[in-house]
Amino acid sequence: MHIPDGFLDLPTAIAAGAAAVAGIALGLRDVRRNLSPRRVPLIGLAAAFVFATQMLNFPIAAGTSGHMTGAVLAVVLLGPGAAVIVMTAVLVLQCFMFADGGVTALGANVLNMAIIAPAVGYVVYAGLRRLCGDGQRSLLFAAGFAAWCATVAAALACAVELAASGTVVLRSAVMAMGGVHMVVGLVEAAITMMVVAVVIRSRPELLDRSQRVEHGVPATVAFGAVATIGVLVFVSPLASSLPDGLEHVAHKLGFAAEAATPIAAPLQDYAVKGLVDQPWLGTVVAAGVGVAAAFAMAWLMARMLTRHALHARR
Repeated sequence: MHIPDGFLDLPTAIAAGAAAVAGIALGLRDVRRNLSPRRVPLIGLAAAFVFATQMLNFPIAAGTSGHMTGAVLAVVLLGPGAAVIVMTAVLVLQCFMFADGGVTALGANVLNMAIIAPAVGYVVYAGLRRLCGDGQRSLLFAAGFAAWCATVAAALACAVELAASGTVVLRSAVMAMGGVHMVVGLVEAAITMMVVAVVIRSRPELLDRSQRVEHGVPATVAFGAVATIGVLVFVSPLASSLPDGLEHVAHKLGFAAEAATPIAAPLQDYAVKGLVDQPWLGTVVAAGVGVAAAFAMAWLMARMLTRHALHARR
């Protein structure tokens, strides 16, 4: 769902970027007010895990593939403000380190996947939790349905941006993007529910943000790091090479040629130049660099915010 350069006109890119900046500001304010400093490493861990899972392209119908966004997973575990930081850090790194998503379209990509997806996911998740109660099945259903809704909402926002740019007719874009991502959202929902189920069994207190989780954070980070490394080593090299949902729609509706040549990036296409003869190893190395960078970037942002908040209270 990463929009490349060339698909959006300048006014749409600027408007989406301005909306993204406003959304990021709200997310930063939420984290500054509500995040405990002891939970800062969890934001870094979430960014690393989301980065790893986004490399997992899975095949779906009609010769296309999809990948998890992870926005609702971050919302469920850390809250909407922290999810904005997590997703923004991942998208910025993907753009500038891996040429995944255009530089001029970065604002739109952040708006769709780091603002709209967490916001819609949070509203749906919180609403279902109030309606369905606090049981484990209710929680899993709320997380899964919210993940599906967030995926579809981000795809529809992308369709609107493409139509606003004159790239494609709105009706066609909405039907094509919505149709593909309704299927992608089912896989997103399933993965989100599986991860949340593991958290319920191992660290259920992480799902109750009314509690101050001050103990066991290092153990949680270590457990999450092992899971992230497992995704990198054993799963990411098996990612589908089929075009993702947006690429499929672009070819189907005839605007794929509008994509501009991506700006050169150090690890473009998630590969290492010196390991072209060993693509599996190159993918793992590139992913490892991305995971470490995502952890560091999200952790640093959260740490700066919480330190500023502590100084302000004194």
